[in-house]
Amino acid sequence: MARATASSAMADIDRPLLCAPPFPGADAVMLGRPVSGGSTRVSDDLDACVAAMRSARVGGTFWAAQPSLDPDRTIVLRPSSDDALRAMLAQAADEGVSDRIMLWLPEGQGAGAVSAPVIQDPCDPWHVLGHATGLWVDGESDIRDLAHVALVPVRRFDHGANPILETAQDEAVRYALQQRLITQIAYTEPFDGLPSDALSTIALLSHWRTLIDANRSIAGAFGFAHWKKAAVEPLLWGGSEPVRFLSPSRTALDAIPPDRAIAIWKARVPDDFLDAVEARSGAVHEVEDGFIRSAGLGANCVPPLSIVADRIGVHFDPSGPSELENILQRGGFTPEMLARAERLRVLIVETGISKYDVGGEAMERPGGARRHILVTGQVEDDRSVLFGGGAVAGNFDLLRRARAQEPDAYIIYKPHPDVEAGHRKGRVAEADALAYADQVEREAPISALLDMVDGVHVLTSLAGFEALLRGRQVTTHGVPFYAGWGLTTDLGDVPVRRSAQRDVNEMVAAVLMLYPRYLDPVTSLPCPPEVLVRRLVGGARRENRVIVSLRRLQGLVRQNLSRMRIWT
Repeated sequence: MARATASSAMADIDRPLLCAPPFPGADAVMLGRPVSGGSTRVSDDLDACVAAMRSARVGGTFWAAQPSLDPDRTIVLRPSSDDALRAMLAQAADEGVSDRIMLWLPEGQGAGAVSAPVIQDPCDPWHVLGHATGLWVDGESDIRDLAHVALVPVRRFDHGANPILETAQDEAVRYALQQRLITQIAYTEPFDGLPSDALSTIALLSHWRTLIDANRSIAGAFGFAHWKKAAVEPLLWGGSEPVRFLSPSRTALDAIPPDRAIAIWKARVPDDFLDAVEARSGAVHEVEDGFIRSAGLGANCVPPLSIVADRIGVHFDPSGPSELENILQRGGFTPEMLARAERLRVLIVETGISKYDVGGEAMERPGGARRHILVTGQVEDDRSVLFGGGAVAGNFDLLRRARAQEPDAYIIYKPHPDVEAGHRKGRVAEADALAYADQVEREAPISALLDMVDGVHVLTSLAGFEALLRGRQVTTHGVPFYAGWGLTTDLGDVPVRRSAQRDVNEMVAAVLMLYPRYLDPVTSLPCPPEVLVRRLVGGARRENRVIVSLRRLQGLVRQNLSRMRIWT
């Protein structure tokens, strides 16, 4: 059989092979644009790019549907015309393999009276090529190039000629890939519009593929407030169909096939619905706010720019494992990942980013030479407190316990911002707080306080993790997700499952890089944490200002009523 030669190599490039998924809510993104010229030499970077694409399974419409495939039909025919289809079917009959073929047709192309199974675009090319032992094509196409990247043998049916066998090692094939991936494409980073390269683009697509694949099984999302949906949808999108936000009813839940998953914000659904969720066999993705959330409060209806979606448990419930706990227990962080974690940690500390805030100016130490301790209040009916608070009976009890542990320290108590805003339970009267604290601090950003103090006492607050980023001593009275890994003094009942010892950069890699999902408020694209940190520092917001203003006003009314002891 004839083999490909350099004369069959690809000509001018009219589209990139590395394409961005059409995330809901985001404008169309062009990661690369064709450019003329370029070197004819096969670059040393080609092998690295091809290996990275193959490992990440990116290129083409990798986000699209993954149809069911017959395990016995592994010769994939990809004709672009009726003539090509007839030639391929005749070849299959001549070789006696008609019972092993399947058709993969472009969108809108008919197959006629063909007995072989047929799938049609749009679909994930890597899903199909991973099933194939051979691909038959005519002419140039993305699918042909991706088959070479995937190491699937290709046979070309061009202009009625005998089929030409191509392999990834052929000079013509390598030259065509070189043109499509490197020499005739100028890449652009989508978040800031800066020049990029093929390997960086592949890394970003790999990040997006991992996210999309994790969401493919989700058939319904329950408990999501209207003002959250636009921010959450790109982070729960499974590629081939819109996210279905549903009311938490038994009818809607029963309509979800048992082999499909649901996403749920459990704090926003009734108890009887939760009971029905627990009784079903399908997987559950429990969604909560991420750890770098927004420049504003969730209680004020500021949508989250970061979420977690845990398929095992939830990170703040120590009674069972979670994906985060498993990541920390398993370890295996690469040197490259830890170096990136160190850079991210430094960026967060230097910019003063916390869950809800951007940092302020440095603070003086009001207690002079005394040891300074920060005690952080929490929302007392928050699920993290209910699950991980142990025997501590609220914020006042936490203050009392902290003073018992730190009898000579200058203790600063910072109430939780949602409680201060008047929306949530947990208020401690100032006179009561000052029975154990030296100061009640309501205004200063948490990051500025963490920079100033020597240590922190927490129940389950994320402030304890933020303190670890700054090298502060942390005492946990409950069981937060960061307790039990050798970085904190733990007074709560930490589960024995947490037996690994982790350093702070390993914690950053797990907690901020591998576990959550982030949304860029400017492009509406899922993004790495570094992008969101830069956006928040730069003042980017994503909120409905009318709703936020109304919620703030509502909170002020509740605060005043509470202080008058009319509101309880």
